[in-house]
Amino acid sequence: MNFLKPISISLSPNTEKDDIWLALKMIWRIILRGTKPSKTQNCTKKLEHKFRNYLNIKQAISFNSGRSAFFAILNSLELNPNDKVLVQAFTCNAAINPIIWAGLKPVYVDCDEKTFNIDIEDLERKIIHSTNSSQAPKVLMVQHTFGLPADMDKILKICEQNNLILIEDCAHSLGAAYREKKVGTFGRAAFFSFSRDKIISSVYGGIAITNDIHLAGKIRAFQQKIGYPSCVWIIQQLLHPILMNWLILPIYGFSCPASRALNALKARHFGIGKYLLILFQCLHILSKAVHWKEKRGRKPSYFPKQMPSALACLAINQFKKLDKFNQHRKKITNFYFEKLKNTCFKLPEIPKNCAPVFLRFTIKHPKAHQIIKKAWQENILIGDWYTSPIAPYDTKLDKLQYKLGLCPTATKLAQETLNLPTHINISKKQAQKIIDFLLSNPWNANIKG
Repeated sequence: MNFLKPISISLSPNTEKDDIWLALKMIWRIILRGTKPSKTQNCTKKLEHKFRNYLNIKQAISFNSGRSAFFAILNSLELNPNDKVLVQAFTCNAAINPIIWAGLKPVYVDCDEKTFNIDIEDLERKIIHSTNSSQAPKVLMVQHTFGLPADMDKILKICEQNNLILIEDCAHSLGAAYREKKVGTFGRAAFFSFSRDKIISSVYGGIAITNDIHLAGKIRAFQQKIGYPSCVWIIQQLLHPILMNWLILPIYGFSCPASRALNALKARHFGIGKYLLILFQCLHILSKAVHWKEKRGRKPSYFPKQMPSALACLAINQFKKLDKFNQHRKKITNFYFEKLKNTCFKLPEIPKNCAPVFLRFTIKHPKAHQIIKKAWQENILIGDWYTSPIAPYDTKLDKLQYKLGLCPTATKLAQETLNLPTHINISKKQAQKIIDFLLSNPWNANIKG
């Protein structure tokens, strides 16, 4: 029986006390406001302004999610139906669905086993194959996986040689740099995510950036015509940090006869807090990170929408703490590197010229899924991004136009990777507890090097 909060990687990880009180304040303002203008109405403009200054770019346009921002970019590029977009496997369906929603065709490229980013050799092969078989690809979307920048020198050269439009997926990588230049500033456009488990979090939220004034105008026009999500949806998101931190997490590992009976039936090891989270999601009091429609390539009604002012206020509050967050991630990452070197776990490799932020510290082991399951039983909720070439695990791959075996390295990594938390609420003491768990179990003695 465990009454304590779990060591967690994804359950509202960045939330601090000031974020919770701000969420409560935003709910109160929405209730009092009615149809009157809100005092927070300029928050979206302030957020966009902060991003322009931070990244030293010309335009930033906010949306209610990273996939909404990506969808807006694709709709503004004046592409033709069924134009091809090169995109890596070992990703989330949120990175693929906007391509399908925009009437375009994803062309999957395998990933590099050491950095989890796009495989340059396979990228070149896929470009040649696509060009020879039908029409040449028009867009390359590059993901900086887990906050580790991709090899932008080689990618920019390939884009120039093949007349490709480069879009950067920076959902994991706010603050990361390549050759001392911030990621997101290399391509024609880029997008960031502020969802519940990203570098900064407003539960839902995202932003598109570009230095192309013409493209920015089209993205802004797209933003203006899509409208805002409903007040009910906004309150649903604002409740997330409040209920998660004041109710769900404190009893997450606590078990009672009812929860033990459910665990026995389903061979799971969850406490009351987990079942309470599921209940709140079923009752639509809280939202899920991924809607069931997205797992089938379909678009939920609340995408795409503009960034609500209340969520923009949460994002701004988190943005103020970005340097603190990323310094903490660096400290915890260095701790993991030091403690796990020369063990049975394979660590990520940081290429030259990269300054990563490590949204999650991803390591490899042949028994990754067994390790994750055992950790969860001990209330250490280490991460499982990604258990499928396109996550989550129950995504219908055929609906996202992915064929099994297309990207073998991504498939292999899906079986061997596990993620350790680096966020602001992970103390060095908790990181040491994770290390003790990893090194005191039998898998540590079974494999060397």
